[in-house]
Amino acid sequence: MPGGAAVGSVDPVREVMAEHRELCERAVDPLEIAAGLEEAGLGPDAAARCRHTNLFSLAEELYARVPRRPPAAPDPPRPGRRGAAARAALTAAVLAAPPCAAVAAFGARWPVLLPAAVPLVLLPALTTPAESGPPPTAPARPDALGPAPGRVPAPVPSAGSRLRPAALGHGLGLAALLLLPLAVPGGDRPPAVALVLAAAVSAGSAERVARWYRQVGRGHLGAARTLAGFRARMRPVLPVAVALHLAVLAVLTYAALAVLAVVAPHPGPGHGGGLLHLAAERAGPAQWAAQGVLGLLLVLPVLLARCGRRTAAALGALAGPAAAAVPLALGRSAPAAVLLGGGAVAAALLAYAWARLGRAGAHR
Repeated sequence: MPGGAAVGSVDPVREVMAEHRELCERAVDPLEIAAGLEEAGLGPDAAARCRHTNLFSLAEELYARVPRRPPAAPDPPRPGRRGAAARAALTAAVLAAPPCAAVAAFGARWPVLLPAAVPLVLLPALTTPAESGPPPTAPARPDALGPAPGRVPAPVPSAGSRLRPAALGHGLGLAALLLLPLAVPGGDRPPAVALVLAAAVSAGSAERVARWYRQVGRGHLGAARTLAGFRARMRPVLPVAVALHLAVLAVLTYAALAVLAVVAPHPGPGHGGGLLHLAAERAGPAQWAAQGVLGLLLVLPVLLARCGRRTAAALGALAGPAAAAVPLALGRSAPAAVLLGGGAVAAALLAYAWARLGRAGAHR
């Protein structure tokens, strides 16, 4: 671990400074150095070995001792950055919904499932931002924790570089998560189709919420003065982001069930209460709870991927349908399988996201 290099040194700070010199040269604020050190694995023990009370105090000394690199002229803003999040959200919804509709219409046969899975597998790669590094322009405030004026902008990856194993694993998990309920025989199929289509359209919401979360995190990096202050600012943001996505999913689900109540009403005499009451009758509490778990399994991997945890996003996306398949193999219904298996994975993902995405290094 980098902190271990400081043991036994006459000047322990010098070894940390040498190992992280580029970070210190490009930083515009001690908080950026503290975030980078935390991301590299240094903690309170490493700060103590360097004779500092905390990591931020060590970062302040490193910031004072390492000269800044001379600033370069900032790059001009890239055209078309406005609306990029909206376009990505629309792309995600358009790529996710038609394959699910095709499987629902033509049946879950392999000649249908395999072509339908392709857009879903490629979806995380096709919605990857053109640049995943810090914004190319210098921060407006001198104390803002943005990119240093001399920082070289991150290169724009080609389409081929986006098709990395983590993105493909994320897409494979997404395809299994959405197509698995449609491939399970039995049960009340029309409501199941409506729920899956609503979840597929909500892929756009997951993409938009993840980009909003990333944007808020970068904004708090510019406003916070310490790592503890940044964590305090970010503490309510993840619950708000998840709640926003689940609210959109609930509206889409209710709309899908309302359409179902019109085009495929229950046989027998009609019931009073209007369209909203008929829509509410089409799905029971277990199906609504499973839909909430499905929403978590959709949004949490996207949040992790957008904050640089692509491997964790892929593993979480793959673990959700894999865990749900176990109760299905034991004869459970699709909603029960999602609740039992997927719920455990969603809880683990939520705990991991809470622990990792609140760190400053996830938003640099």
